[in-house]
Amino acid sequence: MTPVLELRGITKRFPGVVANDHIDLKLEAGEIHALLGENGAGKTTLMNVLYGLYSPDEGEIIVKGKRLVPKSPSDAIAAGIGMVHQHFMLVPVFTVTENVMLGDEYVTKGGLLDRKRAAARIREISDKYNLFVDPDAYIKDTPVGIQQRVEIIKLLFREADILIMDEPTAVLTPQEADELFKIMGNLSKMGKSIIFITHKLREVLEFSDRITVIRGGKVMGTTTPAEANQNLLASMMVGRDIELDVNKKPAQAGEKVLEVTGLTVADAHNHLVVKGVSFDVRAGEILGIAGVQGNGQTELVRAITGLMHPVEGKISILGQDTTRAAPKEIIELGTAHIPEDRQKDGLVLPYPIMDNLVLNTFYKPPFAKGAMLQEEPIRENANQLVERFDIRTPSIETQVGSLSGGNQQKVIVAREFSRPIKFLVASQPTRGLDVGSIEYIHHRLVEKRDDGCAVLLVSTELDEIMQLSDRIAVIFGGKIIKILPAKGTTKEEIGLLMAGVDTETQKPVSQPVPVG
Repeated sequence: MTPVLELRGITKRFPGVVANDHIDLKLEAGEIHALLGENGAGKTTLMNVLYGLYSPDEGEIIVKGKRLVPKSPSDAIAAGIGMVHQHFMLVPVFTVTENVMLGDEYVTKGGLLDRKRAAARIREISDKYNLFVDPDAYIKDTPVGIQQRVEIIKLLFREADILIMDEPTAVLTPQEADELFKIMGNLSKMGKSIIFITHKLREVLEFSDRITVIRGGKVMGTTTPAEANQNLLASMMVGRDIELDVNKKPAQAGEKVLEVTGLTVADAHNHLVVKGVSFDVRAGEILGIAGVQGNGQTELVRAITGLMHPVEGKISILGQDTTRAAPKEIIELGTAHIPEDRQKDGLVLPYPIMDNLVLNTFYKPPFAKGAMLQEEPIRENANQLVERFDIRTPSIETQVGSLSGGNQQKVIVAREFSRPIKFLVASQPTRGLDVGSIEYIHHRLVEKRDDGCAVLLVSTELDEIMQLSDRIAVIFGGKIIKILPAKGTTKEEIGLLMAGVDTETQKPVSQPVPVG
């Protein structure tokens, strides 16, 4: 049988980089084909070539037996290829119908928008594929999982037969992710073919028909879930054996290091996004904060680290009131911070690695003598940390902005861990990293906890929260709605709480559940 899609020898070069190196890929009718690879492996570049966002330097695309040369996404869509991007392309103030028909409008004979006919078509698609989307709902009022379904409907509305899904579960709760994969299963049973890009090994083994692994822009192999396991796929991705499970001994929790009481924080638009939050973190434990992105985690961390001030409430670190302290004062107490946005808040991208490694200690001996920086100690420090933390770089003088995401993160970890610390705030510490870098960061976090450091871990990756945390605080709508011991708590329970559902009553949470 002729594949619905063939990529033959696709090569895409950028200055100094071969992003795709003679890649071959086949997609069969009704198949869910996972494209797996570490950060920077070339997965998204390959799909952007297929979708007409990039032109390949070599190779060809065959769709249903015919050669396709897409010069834009409209060419790809005309050939039956659609793409759901990781960051949704929706207008919040528009209805579902208005978003779906945007760029492909139904009009009446009088030249007016025919929303009624478009809505009827959306209902037809929604019913056929069990998508359960209301055409009249406004996007701003719909949950993230429903917004993703709207993106899928946009493709089906345009009669796409080949669907590309880029990191489709990155912003979903576990329950929403399971619902998505049910939808993908329904689509494949009805003849749609799906390529989904992911770095989550469990997903590809559980939900795909075939798996192609890319490393360094080249195909390392294609296999099936029946022939593979997580360790095999991880080693194909990275090129070495990976220890996927986090082995840690029981926590020896000591005194309270961080105390947060009644904390309320407003965002840049003066909307309250953290609402009366109270919790503590003790020496020698990891408290994980679980939640879907956008529930106040970013502002909570920024308040704790002094990057913004709360509206009310109190923050105490090691017994000192830091509610309105500056970041430098908080650092001086022995606090380290791995920020959510490493490029914006963690690094000075044009600076060399050696300077980025002393950003919070450059004014102290041995790196400074009075107002004068001491280059030799700064160089010696950088050479030691590059070796100790396995930072892959041609030179300590290399601009940190030119490093891969994983190596940029290692620079931050090396800087923050190379001085005595008593409290660590790690916000999305492995976002966008490959499995090798994730393994490295996880080991370092557990090491700090075992050294007696108090660790506040904020992550949207539920597997990461479950593996690393000793206690788990679930945040929803700006409130900590429950704190549970990690041991004995299920992923399903955490997932329901992340969606704002009280696990005891199965009803939406209106007030915080009593914590334990």
